[in-house]
Amino acid sequence: MPPILDPRRWRHVPLALLLLLGLAACFGGARNEELVRSEDVPSEFDVVLLAEKDDQFDFTGVPLTAEALRDAMRYRKDESLPLRSVLLKRGEKQKVTDTHILSLMRVAHELGFRAWVQQKGEIGEIRAQARAQ
Repeated sequence: MPPILDPRRWRHVPLALLLLLGLAACFGGARNEELVRSEDVPSEFDVVLLAEKDDQFDFTGVPLTAEALRDAMRYRKDESLPLRSVLLKRGEKQKVTDTHILSLMRVAHELGFRAWVQQKGEIGEIRAQARAQ
């Protein structure tokens, strides 16, 4: 039998396809579900973040990972600095990715502030929502 038709070569293909479909179901479409158009967009934001490469955030000129961002926002809250609204914008060299949005959504949910993202000139609110099963 020619090597390409050997069934032993193809035995893992169905498992790989099933794994890919599962990953796509878990991580696909995050941006559509978490972004919500809202009529009550603040005129000013307490904190403005810029998207950076490697899924980091620029906060006052300092690149932060998601964990460091959580710590910085927790510090603002502990010091009674304003933290009601946070805006995430495109950086100089990096557009806003799904990972940026999901990381900010988690921090906002944990610390109790409202998060917004500006994309293509439009501002939408990031909200944690339960997925429909």
